[in-house]
Amino acid sequence: MVVTNNVVLPEESELTVEEVNLSTATLRAGSFHLGKYCENQNNEFMLCRFEEQDPRKCINEGKAVTACTLEFFRKVKKACLAEFNQYANCIDKSSGEYSFRYCRKTQDVYDKCMLENLNLERPPFGYFCEVRVHDTKRPKPPVEEKAVYPDATPALPEDAEKKPARFGSRFYWMTE
Repeated sequence: MVVTNNVVLPEESELTVEEVNLSTATLRAGSFHLGKYCENQNNEFMLCRFEEQDPRKCINEGKAVTACTLEFFRKVKKACLAEFNQYANCIDKSSGEYSFRYCRKTQDVYDKCMLENLNLERPPFGYFCEVRVHDTKRPKPPVEEKAVYPDATPALPEDAEKKPARFGSRFYWMTE
């Protein structure tokens, strides 16, 4: 994309949304359930970004992802706050790289709470790597035809004299 005077940038008011102001450990603790809860909005946003090739056209889809994330964490706060905080604290304090492996017991307690209170099961290992077809109501953007340019230099005629290279072949490995 070439930036010219014709490029229209969105106003700041269009870009302003309530942010998800959470720590890394908190986001990692809720990541699996969040991914499953907001799967449709995330897929819609990623499809828009891939098809449109212009992030300005996907602002509303991005806002939907942020709103879904906020809604998810508000529900977790109402239903499973103690279990979630225990799990997030374990992830934060147990290793320098926020590893899940040291926190399986608190994860199990949190997963059971999410299943009982929000009816949201933790997705199985590899769930987000599986291929799925996303059905969207947004129309597919028109495909831009590639520009065809006339050949600036015509080819040599077949009967043109072709002198040998002055310093031997370019393919030096073939001449020895």
